[in-house]
Amino acid sequence: MNNLVFLAGASGNTKFWTPLIEKLPESYIKQVIAYPSFHGEPAHPDINSFDDLTSYVIEQIQQPSILIAHSMGGIFAIAAALKKTHLIKGLVLIATSGGINLDQFQVQDWRQGYQAEYLQYPDWFVTANIAYENSLTDIDIKTLLIWGDQDLISPVPVGQYLNRILKNSTLYIVKNGDHQLAEKYANEVSLQIKHYLEELSLSN
Repeated sequence: MNNLVFLAGASGNTKFWTPLIEKLPESYIKQVIAYPSFHGEPAHPDINSFDDLTSYVIEQIQQPSILIAHSMGGIFAIAAALKKTHLIKGLVLIATSGGINLDQFQVQDWRQGYQAEYLQYPDWFVTANIAYENSLTDIDIKTLLIWGDQDLISPVPVGQYLNRILKNSTLYIVKNGDHQLAEKYANEVSLQIKHYLEELSLSN
Protein backbone atom coordinates (compact mmCIF):
# COMPACT_ATOMS: atom_id res chain seq x y z
CA MET A 1 0.00 0.00 0.00
CA ASN A 2 1.92 3.05 -1.19
CA ASN A 3 -0.55 5.42 -2.81
CA LEU A 4 -1.35 8.73 -1.11
CA VAL A 5 -4.24 10.73 -2.53
CA PHE A 6 -4.47 14.44 -1.64
CA LEU A 7 -7.77 16.31 -1.63
CA ALA A 8 -7.60 20.09 -1.33
CA GLY A 9 -10.12 22.38 0.35
CA ALA A 10 -12.65 24.74 -1.18
CA SER A 11 -10.05 26.78 -3.06
CA GLY A 12 -9.09 23.70 -5.06
CA ASN A 13 -5.47 24.84 -4.87
CA THR A 14 -3.42 21.70 -5.46
CA LYS A 15 -0.19 23.57 -4.65
CA PHE A 16 -1.42 23.83 -1.05
CA TRP A 17 -0.03 20.32 -0.60
CA THR A 18 3.48 20.96 -1.95
CA PRO A 19 5.25 21.73 1.38
CA LEU A 20 3.72 18.63 2.98
CA ILE A 21 4.32 16.29 0.05
CA GLU A 22 7.99 17.26 -0.03
CA LYS A 23 8.36 15.99 3.54
CA LEU A 24 6.61 12.65 3.15
CA PRO A 25 8.49 9.44 2.25
CA GLU A 26 9.50 9.09 -1.40
CA SER A 27 8.42 5.46 -1.31
CA TYR A 28 4.80 6.60 -1.56
CA ILE A 29 3.14 7.53 -4.85
CA LYS A 30 1.46 10.93 -4.46
CA GLN A 31 -1.72 11.68 -6.38
CA VAL A 32 -3.18 15.18 -6.08
CA ILE A 33 -6.72 15.34 -7.45
CA ALA A 34 -7.63 18.62 -9.14
CA TYR A 35 -11.23 19.81 -9.21
CA PRO A 36 -12.61 20.91 -12.61
CA SER A 37 -13.62 24.63 -12.63
CA PHE A 38 -11.48 25.33 -9.54
CA HIS A 39 -8.13 27.11 -9.34
CA GLY A 40 -7.52 27.30 -13.06
CA GLU A 41 -8.71 23.80 -13.91
CA PRO A 42 -10.91 23.64 -17.02
CA ALA A 43 -14.60 22.94 -16.54
CA HIS A 44 -16.00 19.45 -17.10
CA PRO A 45 -19.29 19.13 -19.04
CA ASP A 46 -20.64 16.48 -16.67
CA ILE A 47 -19.99 18.40 -13.44
CA ASN A 48 -22.89 20.70 -12.60
CA SER A 49 -23.40 20.08 -8.88
CA PHE A 50 -21.57 19.18 -5.70
CA ASP A 51 -22.78 15.58 -6.11
CA ASP A 52 -21.31 15.51 -9.63
CA LEU A 53 -17.97 16.75 -8.33
CA THR A 54 -18.03 14.20 -5.51
CA SER A 55 -18.63 11.40 -8.02
CA TYR A 56 -15.83 12.73 -10.22
CA VAL A 57 -13.34 12.81 -7.32
CA ILE A 58 -14.26 9.30 -6.20
CA GLU A 59 -13.87 8.04 -9.77
CA GLN A 60 -10.24 9.22 -9.78
CA ILE A 61 -9.44 6.74 -6.99
CA GLN A 62 -8.75 3.51 -8.84
CA GLN A 63 -6.33 1.67 -6.58
CA PRO A 64 -5.85 1.00 -2.84
CA SER A 65 -5.13 4.41 -1.34
CA ILE A 66 -4.66 6.45 1.79
CA LEU A 67 -6.57 9.72 1.53
CA ILE A 68 -5.15 12.96 2.94
CA ALA A 69 -7.82 15.63 2.89
CA HIS A 70 -8.13 19.25 4.00
CA SER A 71 -11.30 21.15 4.85
CA MET A 72 -13.95 20.60 2.13
CA GLY A 73 -11.75 17.86 0.69
CA GLY A 74 -12.60 15.86 3.79
CA ILE A 75 -16.19 15.58 2.56
CA PHE A 76 -14.95 13.88 -0.60
CA ALA A 77 -12.76 11.63 1.55
CA ILE A 78 -15.71 10.56 3.68
CA ALA A 79 -17.80 9.91 0.56
CA ALA A 80 -14.99 7.78 -0.88
CA ALA A 81 -14.62 5.85 2.39
CA LEU A 82 -18.33 5.03 2.29
CA LYS A 83 -18.58 4.22 -1.41
CA LYS A 84 -15.18 2.63 -2.12
CA THR A 85 -14.46 1.05 1.24
CA HIS A 86 -12.44 -1.73 -0.40
CA LEU A 87 -9.96 0.79 -1.84
CA ILE A 88 -9.66 3.27 1.03
CA LYS A 89 -7.02 1.88 3.40
CA GLY A 90 -6.47 4.98 5.52
CA LEU A 91 -7.79 8.48 6.19
CA VAL A 92 -5.99 11.62 7.27
CA LEU A 93 -8.57 14.35 7.82
CA ILE A 94 -7.27 17.86 8.42
CA ALA A 95 -9.51 20.67 9.69
CA THR A 96 -12.65 19.39 8.00
CA SER A 97 -16.35 19.08 8.77
CA GLY A 98 -16.44 15.53 7.49
CA GLY A 99 -19.99 16.19 6.33
CA ILE A 100 -21.46 16.77 9.79
CA ASN A 101 -23.89 19.51 10.79
CA LEU A 102 -21.81 22.39 12.16
CA ASP A 103 -24.75 24.31 13.64
CA GLN A 104 -23.95 22.91 17.07
CA PHE A 105 -20.45 24.42 16.98
CA GLN A 106 -19.26 28.02 17.07
CA VAL A 107 -17.68 28.18 13.64
CA GLN A 108 -16.74 31.10 11.44
CA ASP A 109 -18.85 31.24 8.29
CA TRP A 110 -16.38 31.02 5.43
CA ARG A 111 -18.90 31.28 2.59
CA GLN A 112 -19.25 35.04 2.14
CA GLY A 113 -15.50 35.68 2.05
CA TYR A 114 -15.04 32.67 -0.19
CA GLN A 115 -17.56 33.90 -2.74
CA ALA A 116 -15.96 37.35 -2.75
CA GLU A 117 -12.50 35.89 -3.36
CA TYR A 118 -13.49 33.23 -5.89
CA LEU A 119 -16.11 34.96 -8.02
CA GLN A 120 -15.52 32.60 -10.93
CA TYR A 121 -16.20 29.44 -8.93
CA PRO A 122 -19.55 27.59 -9.21
CA ASP A 123 -22.24 28.78 -6.76
CA TRP A 124 -23.30 25.22 -5.96
CA PHE A 125 -20.05 24.62 -4.10
CA VAL A 126 -21.15 27.08 -1.43
CA THR A 127 -24.85 26.22 -1.30
CA ALA A 128 -24.45 22.43 -1.14
CA ASN A 129 -25.93 20.76 1.92
CA ILE A 130 -23.93 17.64 2.72
CA ALA A 131 -25.01 15.25 5.45
CA TYR A 132 -22.87 12.18 6.19
CA GLU A 133 -23.26 12.31 9.96
CA ASN A 134 -25.51 9.25 10.24
CA SER A 135 -23.09 7.20 8.14
CA LEU A 136 -19.85 8.02 9.96
CA THR A 137 -20.26 5.18 12.44
CA ASP A 138 -20.08 2.78 9.47
CA ILE A 139 -16.46 3.80 8.82
CA ASP A 140 -13.93 1.53 10.46
CA ILE A 141 -10.83 2.78 8.66
CA LYS A 142 -7.81 3.82 10.70
CA THR A 143 -8.09 7.61 10.73
CA LEU A 144 -5.77 10.41 11.80
CA LEU A 145 -7.49 13.70 12.62
CA ILE A 146 -5.31 16.83 12.64
CA TRP A 147 -6.70 20.12 13.94
CA GLY A 148 -5.31 23.52 14.91
CA ASP A 149 -6.20 25.19 18.19
CA GLN A 150 -6.52 28.59 16.46
CA ASP A 151 -8.80 27.42 13.65
CA LEU A 152 -12.04 29.42 13.57
CA ILE A 153 -13.48 27.69 10.51
CA SER A 154 -13.17 24.15 11.89
CA PRO A 155 -12.39 24.56 15.60
CA VAL A 156 -11.05 21.81 17.85
CA PRO A 157 -14.51 20.73 19.15
CA VAL A 158 -15.34 19.61 15.59
CA GLY A 159 -12.27 17.38 15.57
CA GLN A 160 -13.14 16.06 19.02
CA TYR A 161 -16.67 15.26 17.85
CA LEU A 162 -15.38 13.35 14.81
CA ASN A 163 -12.90 11.57 17.06
CA ARG A 164 -15.80 10.25 19.12
CA ILE A 165 -17.87 9.18 16.10
CA LEU A 166 -15.11 7.62 13.97
CA LYS A 167 -14.45 4.44 15.91
CA ASN A 168 -10.87 3.91 14.70
CA SER A 169 -9.55 7.47 14.92
CA THR A 170 -6.98 9.49 16.84
CA LEU A 171 -6.85 13.29 17.15
CA TYR A 172 -3.70 15.41 17.06
CA ILE A 173 -3.87 19.14 17.78
CA VAL A 174 -1.33 21.59 16.34
CA LYS A 175 -0.59 24.41 18.75
CA ASN A 176 -1.19 27.84 17.16
CA GLY A 177 -2.44 26.10 14.02
CA ASP A 178 -5.12 27.88 11.99
CA HIS A 179 -7.15 26.59 9.04
CA GLN A 180 -4.06 26.51 6.80
CA LEU A 181 -2.02 24.44 9.27
CA ALA A 182 -1.16 21.67 6.79
CA GLU A 183 0.78 24.20 4.73
CA LYS A 184 2.10 26.47 7.49
CA TYR A 185 3.10 23.65 9.85
CA ALA A 186 4.12 21.10 7.24
CA ASN A 187 7.05 19.85 9.37
CA GLU A 188 4.88 19.02 12.37
CA VAL A 189 2.02 17.67 10.29
CA SER A 190 4.35 15.48 8.20
CA LEU A 191 5.82 13.92 11.35
CA GLN A 192 2.34 12.94 12.52
CA ILE A 193 1.43 11.52 9.12
CA LYS A 194 4.68 9.55 8.90
CA HIS A 195 4.01 8.07 12.32
CA TYR A 196 0.47 7.22 11.22
CA LEU A 197 1.74 5.57 8.01
CA GLU A 198 4.16 3.45 10.01
CA GLU A 199 1.39 2.30 12.33
CA LEU A 200 -0.88 1.61 9.38
CA SER A 201 1.75 -0.55 7.64
CA LEU A 202 2.30 -2.55 10.82
CA SER A 203 -1.41 -3.21 11.25
CA ASN A 204 -1.89 -4.47 7.69
